[in-house]
Amino acid sequence: MPVDLSETDFEKTIVETLTGGRDVSEPSVDYDAGRFTPGGYEHRDPDDYDRERCLLPQDLYDFVVATQPKEWRRLKEQFGQDTKSRFTQRVSQEIEKRGTLNVLRRGVSLFGCRFDLVYFRPSTSRNPDLQKKYRANAFSVVRQLPYSTSTGHTIDLCLFLNGLPLFTAELKNPVKGQNFRDAIHQYRKDRDPREPFFQFGRCLAHFAVGSDEVHMTTHLEGEDTTFLPFNQGYDGGAGNPPDAHGYRTEYLWEQVWAPDSVLNLLRHYIATIEKLDDEGEPTGEKKIIFPRYHQMRSVRRLVEDARSNGPGERYLIQHSAGSGKSISIAVLAHQLAFLHNDEDESVFDTVVVVTDRRVLDKQIAQVILQFEQERGVVANIEEGATGLEDALASGKRIVVVTLQTFPYVADAIRKQGGRDFAIIIDEAHSSQTGEYRKHLNDTLSASSLEEAEDEDETEEADLEDKIAAEIQKRGHQPNVSNFAFTATPKAKTLELFGEEQPDGSYEPFDVYSMRQAIDEGFILDVLQNYTTYNDYFRLLKRIEDDPQYDTKQASRLLQSFVSVHEHTIQEKTEIIVEHFAEKVAHRIAGQAKAMVVTRSRLHAVRFKRMLDQYLEDQGYPYEALVAFSGTVEDQGIEYTEASMNGFSDTRTRQVFERDENRFLVVANKFQTGFDQPLLHTMYVDKKLGGVNAVQTLSRLNRTHPAKEETMVLDFVNDAEGIREAFQPYYERTTLQEGTDPDRLYDLEHEIREFGIITDEDLDAFAEIWHEGGTQEELHSVLDRCVDRYEAAREDEQTDFRRRLGRYVRLYAFLAQVVPFEDVELEKLYILAKPLLSKLLARLDPADVPEELLQYVDIDSYRIQQSRSGTVQLEEGEDPLPPQTTGGSGGGGGSGGPKEPLSEILERLNEKFGYDFTEEDRVFIEQLEQKLKDHDAVQKSIEVNDESDARLTFDDVAEDELQDMVDRNFQLYKKITDNEAFGRMLFDFLFDRTLEEVREEAAQE
Repeated sequence: MPVDLSETDFEKTIVETLTGGRDVSEPSVDYDAGRFTPGGYEHRDPDDYDRERCLLPQDLYDFVVATQPKEWRRLKEQFGQDTKSRFTQRVSQEIEKRGTLNVLRRGVSLFGCRFDLVYFRPSTSRNPDLQKKYRANAFSVVRQLPYSTSTGHTIDLCLFLNGLPLFTAELKNPVKGQNFRDAIHQYRKDRDPREPFFQFGRCLAHFAVGSDEVHMTTHLEGEDTTFLPFNQGYDGGAGNPPDAHGYRTEYLWEQVWAPDSVLNLLRHYIATIEKLDDEGEPTGEKKIIFPRYHQMRSVRRLVEDARSNGPGERYLIQHSAGSGKSISIAVLAHQLAFLHNDEDESVFDTVVVVTDRRVLDKQIAQVILQFEQERGVVANIEEGATGLEDALASGKRIVVVTLQTFPYVADAIRKQGGRDFAIIIDEAHSSQTGEYRKHLNDTLSASSLEEAEDEDETEEADLEDKIAAEIQKRGHQPNVSNFAFTATPKAKTLELFGEEQPDGSYEPFDVYSMRQAIDEGFILDVLQNYTTYNDYFRLLKRIEDDPQYDTKQASRLLQSFVSVHEHTIQEKTEIIVEHFAEKVAHRIAGQAKAMVVTRSRLHAVRFKRMLDQYLEDQGYPYEALVAFSGTVEDQGIEYTEASMNGFSDTRTRQVFERDENRFLVVANKFQTGFDQPLLHTMYVDKKLGGVNAVQTLSRLNRTHPAKEETMVLDFVNDAEGIREAFQPYYERTTLQEGTDPDRLYDLEHEIREFGIITDEDLDAFAEIWHEGGTQEELHSVLDRCVDRYEAAREDEQTDFRRRLGRYVRLYAFLAQVVPFEDVELEKLYILAKPLLSKLLARLDPADVPEELLQYVDIDSYRIQQSRSGTVQLEEGEDPLPPQTTGGSGGGGGSGGPKEPLSEILERLNEKFGYDFTEEDRVFIEQLEQKLKDHDAVQKSIEVNDESDARLTFDDVAEDELQDMVDRNFQLYKKITDNEAFGRMLFDFLFDRTLEEVREEAAQE
């Protein structure tokens, strides 16, 4: 028989697994917490479902009568034959008022009779009666559930516990051309949230399930419904790994929906809480917490390891920003506080949470109240040792302390004697690093900016270093387990908290990477649009002598001299404000804000003053705030953050939220832990490296419904250095290198030469687009282009797609930094984006170039959406290999009679008067190496004569030169602006490449 490719077969496979009718020999998920046993469900008929009450009445009745017969008999004595109907109605009404989760946890009462509606797994086997009741829980699945009371609409699957609905699922089989996105669309468009079955809190989660990915939501709100990924992650990014036995998403029905797993989720993870604002105050809006996959995985693994090994362990949880760490910590704190081992003994007496987030203690308290029905479990200690000691002595289950109080924790624990503790560390760094300077009130009175930079660079270790030092100082404590959450662990943090591997390396206990968070849409890629500026200046020697100095020290001194000059800060201020006004202010629905990162407190003071003056002079309706610690003396005047802003420095974060405050100038403050979704652009005037670069730039990554991208303008750092900083944490880094705007016109000409897009198409599409035409009219124009594309040869199609993709990425990026006013370029851009989407959609997914897929938004035709051309790193955990710079010979070839590169450069210098630097030589060596190693160049030399091979060489050389432009803009301009110079250089490079490739071919 042929393979059944229908959605029905997909549905049947899931149901057979849930009911135990399909053998699952190797579960696809192992939490290191015991594999959950799939199966255990009963398959119910759709007719068993009560549409009015949204229940399976018989399942509810069977469970209650089986587990609580005496209570049921009492109720029956009052209602007789109507008992079942009255009870079912009561349960339905209570669910409508309180929600399914609350009814399951708290039960229902009717005429003095109280009934439990679920029995969780007992922590020990000492109570046989509870064990029996636990095994009596009835899990059921219904296919094609007729949920609607007014229509014949059905939903693919619904899972029930003791007759109460838990989860729904819409299933899509991609073999039939559909995936999880179609399921999401179906939920949003075709599932009316006004239906009683879909009211908030009745079903706890709705799953959009394909064979490759799963997404879920806890609240259906029509087209406004937000679905979150519920995937394992694959190869450092989003999605799921291949499954040798079937679907990539089998973990959902084999493990997550397994009965014991569902009961574990209901008991320890799912909660209905009130949303809090940034200050920790309730908003009045409720939400259901349902863990994302990585939260469930990590907490389950941590809890099981702590149960098995007891206190005295250390764990590092590397979870990116956007991972929901506050919820993970709240759920973990609850479970550790009430955790028992197999002998029914408490594993920990108290859990201490170390954080600087005021919201977290209230969030933990809400979660605890949901799970334990017990107030006063959480104690919040702001500062000092006294309150901490009192909280521990009184036996508080969970104590939340600030980072300032952390040094007192070890002493307080020692005084307790014989008790066991779990310490959860929330982000081992501070959002206000500058506030914790050793000499907070010291006055900076440096006479120049370079002195200020030197002084501020010597500030004390950050909070991560402090915490590591505290833990190292007290050594291993057998009664204390440490659980450290961070997105960017330093080497010492990895060594202190990480798991040592057989090869001597250290790894985190659990990882949710930045790449996965970006892929899943929880944070933005801050390297998406990254522009670097190079300082070009010429200094005059004012003495006749030619003294010698240490090169490195002299170079730094001269660069500082340039940065000190008032004209330099003025020039940068003008660039910042004009770029913001032109390219940033209208972003995020006109609410976008920017941060200016300076290299010292004195720099911050002067940037703030210059910004204020320039904004006033130009009449811009924006204001700037500043953030730095202590007091800065500049030209006899003392400045503080409060005096410059006009209010207390404790209010800076809050006041920055006001509409008029668009710039925040910082010096060692707000560069970690500062979450402001409206922060769109960063202007960097400080050397960044390592984890500091990641933490600083990541201030931009918070999402907002109207935020589509971020921008960085960097006056100091180069692209390669930033790439190297992000690689260990980011896993997939994309960077925009500077590009010659004239390349855009070259691409426009090349695209038109194919004859696939005509002037008539461009004019018609632009008129429909701007005059409010229909989508049908737009697609009609695009389809004409597609027809011509289909008529072209396959190699022409590939070439056309490649150039069209380059144009879209390049225009989107350059439009942010170059004021284009060319109407024809804009017309081509607005047509090229949707056309490229159509062409890519016609390809087999395996044939689509990955770099194009990342930068084409097939759901949007907005003109102002920004996407940049990129340089993409290798995906994976290994850091990026160092850039090859080549040896003195430049080519690394066979050692034949090539003319040395130094002689070539000397001849070019004599002819054109260009003084080549060491940086120029390295640039040309890298270009030569790229050309020699290029497959197209090698093959062309092997199969063509020299004249034809030269055509290939020139085309590839132009592309490679374009990709390298930002590494040496001055030399790039010399090559492109002076045709004779560029031609002579390419002649030399071609001759050397030709000779080397042929020599290597002869040796083979």
